[in-house]
Amino acid sequence: MHEYMSDWRIWELTCPGLPEEVGRARRWTRDVLRDSPHADDAALIVSELGSNALMHSASGSPNGSFHVTLHRSLGTVLLAVTDTGGSTTKPHVETPDEDDTHGRGLSLVTALASRVRVSGDDYGRTVTVEMADEANESTRLAPPGGHTALPARRPTP
Repeated sequence: MHEYMSDWRIWELTCPGLPEEVGRARRWTRDVLRDSPHADDAALIVSELGSNALMHSASGSPNGSFHVTLHRSLGTVLLAVTDTGGSTTKPHVETPDEDDTHGRGLSLVTALASRVRVSGDDYGRTVTVEMADEANESTRLAPPGGHTALPARRPTP
């Protein structure tokens, strides 16, 4: 490795608070991670978290936005979606009724991730998601200052 290069690659995208920007963030995520086994799951997670930011915070207001950050290293992808605040509720996993049309998103995110962390306050919240290859499960995200949800292991197909 060259002395000016690191093993980490970092990409960032800020999207205006428009519904069509969720699709752009999803395509961008899939493009950045095109050769990663986590590309499809990460794109789905970014769609869900971006949609939640627009629906549950000031990110969906006329001057709102949401910010996506991707950190990639060998075997691990960290992604974070930050809203612009304005919500008094912290993102949390819900147990909706069978007929409810909303409330399953963060459950889906935790099912796809190795670890999920929520940080921030009413002025902006960040949901950080770690996806690690099975061999790298021991290098999980540390939880200082935030809530961490540990999902159940997904069955291997």
